[in-house]
Amino acid sequence: MTQEKMADQAANKDGFIAALDQSGGSTPKALKLYGVDDSQWSNDEEMFGLIHKMRAQIIKSPAFSGDKVMGAILFERTMDGDIDGVPTAQYLWEKCGVVPFLKVDKGLAEEKDGVKLMKPMPDLDALLERAVKKGIFGTKMRSVIDAADPKGIAAIVDQQFEVGKQILSHGLVPILEPEVTISIADKAEAEDILLAEITKHLDDIPAGKQVMLKLTLPTKANLYKPLIDDPRIMRVVALSGGYSREEANEKLAQNTGMIASFSRALTEGLSAQQSDEEFNAKLAAAIDSIFEASRAG
Repeated sequence: MTQEKMADQAANKDGFIAALDQSGGSTPKALKLYGVDDSQWSNDEEMFGLIHKMRAQIIKSPAFSGDKVMGAILFERTMDGDIDGVPTAQYLWEKCGVVPFLKVDKGLAEEKDGVKLMKPMPDLDALLERAVKKGIFGTKMRSVIDAADPKGIAAIVDQQFEVGKQILSHGLVPILEPEVTISIADKAEAEDILLAEITKHLDDIPAGKQVMLKLTLPTKANLYKPLIDDPRIMRVVALSGGYSREEANEKLAQNTGMIASFSRALTEGLSAQQSDEEFNAKLAAAIDSIFEASRAG
């Protein structure tokens, strides 16, 4: 019954997905933006403890609820941790009404043919089994497109769907994330190729199953509307990709049916130095603006 309720919320509810899944490579930058510099930790354990504290502060904020935050993506260590003695995924769903997702990729391989594929994930099945036991609903995995190279983009989409089927076999809903870098000169062309490649693979989705897509906000508004309307796609969500929150919200509102899955644009302006009252007010304003942009589309 819980899984059915989560699926209904993930597919149909107004709101957006909070991306709280910074991993080893991106954690120092996220902490610095949060006002915590690298002088405040001496090893990875301390660093991850600080980022968990930041995520817990966000999740425990009164504004962070299923009313506007449909789901949240967690890093593996966050899933394995707890908030006030309650496992994080369980806390999200039972205390906040927020659907928990898990980032499962292990980072990016070296660039080839204008793209960065995901590194191999030999332990993925074991991780997925743990995720199911911890109450996770779905997963997310990211690869990156840096050029409108048909061969490279085809390889990225092949890999995303191949691993996506492995995730579906565990009863989890995968969010496939082939990110197009926002600064490349041929971004619009890359997005056209990406759309065509994703469309080719829709028949690969097993009968009765659905996937989600996390895509860069497109240069041409509503480019991905055919994917949003396809019954094999549960939801299409947008990454902020380096845009400011204002820019990302503006672009998102131009794309009908697309909702946000923002990371840096969500936490923009939050600081460990703020009082609880100030922190909660800033976060509430951010959540309100992203929610409205998601609904406006």
